[in-house]
Amino acid sequence: MTAADATTGPVAAQEEEQLQRGSGSVLRSGAVMAAGSVVSRATGFIRSAVVVAALGTTLRADGYTVANTVPNILYMLLIGGALNAVFVPELVRAAREHTDGGAAYTDRLLTLCTAGLLALTALAVVGAPLIISVYAPTYDGHQAELTIALARYCLPQILFYGLFTLLGQVLNARNRFGAMMWTPVLNNVVIIAVFGLFLATAAGSNGSLTSAQAQWLGWGTTAGIVVQTLALVPALRAAKFRWRPRFDWRGSGLTRPLRAAGWLVMLVLTNQAAYWVVTRLSTATGQHAVDQNVAGGAGYTAYSYAYQLWVVPQGIVTVSLVTALMPRMSRAAAEGDLLGVRRDVSYALRTSAAVVIPAAAALLALAPWVMGSVFGYGATGPADITVMAGMMAAFAPGLIAFSGQYVLSRGFYAMSDTRTPFFLNLVIAALQAGLAVASYLLLPARWAVTGMAGAYSVALFAGFAVTAYVLHRRVSGSGTARPSAVRSPVVWAHVRLVAACVPAGLLAYVVAGAVDMQGAGLGDLAAAGAGAAVLLLTVALLARPLRLAEVSTALEAVRRRLRRT
Repeated sequence: MTAADATTGPVAAQEEEQLQRGSGSVLRSGAVMAAGSVVSRATGFIRSAVVVAALGTTLRADGYTVANTVPNILYMLLIGGALNAVFVPELVRAAREHTDGGAAYTDRLLTLCTAGLLALTALAVVGAPLIISVYAPTYDGHQAELTIALARYCLPQILFYGLFTLLGQVLNARNRFGAMMWTPVLNNVVIIAVFGLFLATAAGSNGSLTSAQAQWLGWGTTAGIVVQTLALVPALRAAKFRWRPRFDWRGSGLTRPLRAAGWLVMLVLTNQAAYWVVTRLSTATGQHAVDQNVAGGAGYTAYSYAYQLWVVPQGIVTVSLVTALMPRMSRAAAEGDLLGVRRDVSYALRTSAAVVIPAAAALLALAPWVMGSVFGYGATGPADITVMAGMMAAFAPGLIAFSGQYVLSRGFYAMSDTRTPFFLNLVIAALQAGLAVASYLLLPARWAVTGMAGAYSVALFAGFAVTAYVLHRRVSGSGTARPSAVRSPVVWAHVRLVAACVPAGLLAYVVAGAVDMQGAGLGDLAAAGAGAAVLLLTVALLARPLRLAEVSTALEAVRRRLRRT
């Protein structure tokens, strides 16, 4: 966390003044993206509900889910993570160094990446039977044929996922952030319409899909990502961007981004290897729990549901904020302004922590009621909620490090360094896998997967500390004093926030428990809502005495907005 600390004295004052100058626009851009992310996630929940209503949880639903998930897995595994991290710094650097503002370089990079996406998509479509046999080896007969057919309709999504990322990063490099966060809403709307029509016309289905129905659902799902991608065109035109494909790649400087992308592909593969270990062990633990008659599903499904909810605050807040900062950080790095990179990383760490730390406290203190209000329906019983709540509580502290690690890694990416994050990420991956094995071997089946969730939190904090130390040394100029962790403004901002959230979390737990005990049909949602409100109110009251600068700034902005209305 010392990676981006301001120094003391006149230098610190100068840095803070420069930071405040541009923070307003960053916060506005971040707010626009966060709002888009919230709406996208909300419509995504509706989409999931409609899909479940249309297909249920039968084998045909499993076939569709596998077919629709595989394109995203392949895209992220082979190219998606690299495109997300490499593109903006490269475009910003080209705009600064090339006489045409980087237009030709951008055209070449887009053309090269699109050619790669086309080749990958074609190979995936042709190899659909092999891919499905890897992800669903038990499928045979009609189920295998249906899943392969659906996969061939869905695998073209790889191309459009890639184009969406490429064009969205072009917009981000030009400080146009809203479209990339809001257009996924259109994807959700299209899929809701596709499955809504299927639900209306196939209500009497016997549980299987005809060839025509499979095509409708498969191509309709792909149409959603096509619409999402095409919806970026108006924003691109408004940014005065015109893409002219260029194939004169030799000697045009494309080797550097390709090399950087290679390190990121290895980073993704490393993470997948660690996740594979957790998946295998948690799946085996789930079977052991069943064999031992353990109450509640203590296996991979509970781990997955807890994880999906746990990452939401980081996805909405940290990703939006850092996306808005990334062009500015990349420009500072291209100009050799390492203090500018440090200043922006510090700002991102402190600002995101003002939301992420209270969110982590809420997930820890209110885990039983949060999990119950989200997942406590249908076949999910109280014992299942208890197991998932334990996993959420184990995950919760790690949210702070998870968010911070995301910020720090983008500091390296802004400097076009993807090699260092790969080696630093090995700390997290190795610890996660090693501690997961220890949890599996040492803990009883009821607690083994909960231990794996806690192991990930421990791994994240270790990786966060090491990454902060390395980045701190990188961005501290030779003529600038390097403050210790004890004097770090970022560290103390985190400490003060934790100090505020500890009593706030305890009070929230008591209030939620009291509301829950009242019964009267109030339910988990009311208990979680009451607890969250008390937690936020307590943090707000402690903002001034504990000098929570970012919280106080947010509260003042809310007060100004209320006065205007």
